[in-house]
Amino acid sequence: MSWKDDRDTLIAQTMAFVQSVTGRRQSGGPETAELAVLSASETLHANAAPKATPPLAPVKAAELSPAVGGAAPRPIGPSDVATEIRARIAGFRAHQERFNREREEYFSKTLARLKATLDEMPPPRSD
Repeated sequence: MSWKDDRDTLIAQTMAFVQSVTGRRQSGGPETAELAVLSASETLHANAAPKATPPLAPVKAAELSPAVGGAAPRPIGPSDVATEIRARIAGFRAHQERFNREREEYFSKTLARLKATLDEMPPPRSD
């Protein structure tokens, strides 16, 4: 079986499925569905254009009832938001203060090492 035959069979099966879903097919058992697939497949193999199916009716969206949707989320009050913002700002300030303190300590240590190195160096000669 070539890829074209596979494609034609898939198209025929898809058309039969669409017809069964939309109710356009004659009512019958599984044998009728198999015959529809075979006849559609034979039609495609004969290089005849498949019949155009009319457009489907639009599907209406189902609305969820409050019982199905679950419990409604608790609304966030202005006081909760303000409290959280204040807490985050306090945390950020503490973080920045720690960085400033560590930077000052590093600068002080580096400057002290530099001064110690300069004190240990011999004085320059004046020749």
